[in-house]
Formats: sequence, C-alpha cells, structure tokens
Amino acid sequence: MQGLVAPNPPRAAGRAPALTFALRAVGPLLLLAAWYAATASGVLTEDVLAGPQDVLKTFGELWADGQLPEALRVSVTRAGLGLVLGASTGLLLGVVSGFTRLGEELVDSSMQALRAIPFLALTSLFVVWFGIEEASKILLIGVACTFPMYVNVSSGVRNVDRKVVEAARSFGLGRLAIAREVVLPGALPSVFAGLRLATTLSVIALIAAEEINVTAGLGYLMARATDYLRTDILALCVLLYAVIGLLADLTLRLIERVTMPWRRAVSIR
Repeated sequence: MQGLVAPNPPRAAGRAPALTFALRAVGPLLLLAAWYAATASGVLTEDVLAGPQDVLKTFGELWADGQLPEALRVSVTRAGLGLVLGASTGLLLGVVSGFTRLGEELVDSSMQALRAIPFLALTSLFVVWFGIEEASKILLIGVACTFPMYVNVSSGVRNVDRKVVEAARSFGLGRLAIAREVVLPGALPSVFAGLRLATTLSVIALIAAEEINVTAGLGYLMARATDYLRTDILALCVLLYAVIGLLADLTLRLIERVTMPWRRAVSIR
C-alpha cells in the first residue's frame, strides 16, 4: 500500500497578480495626479508644497551627492534596532503574561499602565537619562514598539486551544517545550499582527526620535530644509518615511505568507 500524501493547503481563488497590482496602484496614482494638478495650476504654490517633478529632481540631486543614501542608512538603522529591541521585549513579556496566570498577574497590570503613557511624553526624560546620542533615540523607538507586540502576543497565547496544550502535556512535554512547540506556533498569526503594528510605530517613533538634536538621518535633512523653507526636501523626506514603512510591511506580509501558507484572505465576490 502506498503511503498517504498530505494534501496541499486549499488555495483561494483570486485575481491575477497583474490586475491586483494595477488595482492597488490606482489610489496612489490618483493622489499623485491630484498633487501635480494642484501645483501646476497654482492652487498650491512652491512655498506651500513643491510639485512632484521638483521633488523627483531633488531626489536625484541628493542621491547623487551622497546625502540621501547616508540619511537613509542612519534612519533605517535607528528604526530597525528600535524595532528589534521593542518587538523582542514585547514577545517575551507577551509569552510570559499569556502562558501562566502568575505571569499575567506580575506583568499585565504594569504593562497596561505603561501602555497608557504616550511614548512622545517620554522624549524629554530619555534625553535626561540617556543623553542626546543614539541610545535615547533607539530606546524611544523600542518603547513604542513594545506595547503593540505585547498586547497581540499575550492575547494570541491565551487563545491557543487548551486541548492541544493538554495533549502536549500528556505526551510528556515540559513548559519550555510546550511554549516552543505548541503555544508560539498557535499564536503565530497574533505575533505577525503585533509585528506589523510595531513596524508602523517604529517609523512614527523614528520621526519623533529624529527631533532630538540629530546630526544625521532624514530628520536632520528635514530640520535643515525647514530652516531654508525647502518644501521639496520636506515632501521628499515625508514620502521616504512612508516608503520605509510600506516596504517593511510588505516584507512582513511576504514572510507571513511563506510561514503560514494556509492563511488566505476571505474573498466575497
């Protein structure tokens, strides 16, 4: 008798990739067209907002002289380090809080109280505690990323099927093995949801962190552009912040699709 072959996960019927890409591009293209029309007609003057053609020209100039690549490297490094720090902390605390009643009693009340504090309110304190160097900026981003990760992971761990956990215990698995082999895989959708929220907040916190006496990064370019009323550079930096966040989110969605191929969006025709 031939061995049984595990069936492939069901595939949801969907649109062609080219059509999906085209539909996703409609909104941004309409915004770009409206922006161009407003600046070309004079509704928006250059001192209010530069046109897309001027922003594109500025992008080429700043990239050619090396300012923009260096600013992007510094800003992406700050956001990435803060995200890793915050997401790791939130993941660990979320597992501790969701996995045991004692962990929830020890951790959850403190985390909920701290979560109610806007991370922007901590900016001045972080400058006093950690100075104006990179540490205060990375830690501020890390704090912002910790709480969405914690909330989603702790909720995902609590919602893991208890029957599966009990079955794992009956096979002799210890607490660490159950957490690694059963709980974390079961909470994986919530982990990715928290990670996507944390990634978005890492970019938002990056903008706030780069207001702290920066000498490099996109925030530094924006500060200099503000002094000289360069709306083309300001618009370019805002767009780059958006692109950084979008690319990070797309990367996470791709990883999620690869690691959890059975999950597909429900489509209502």
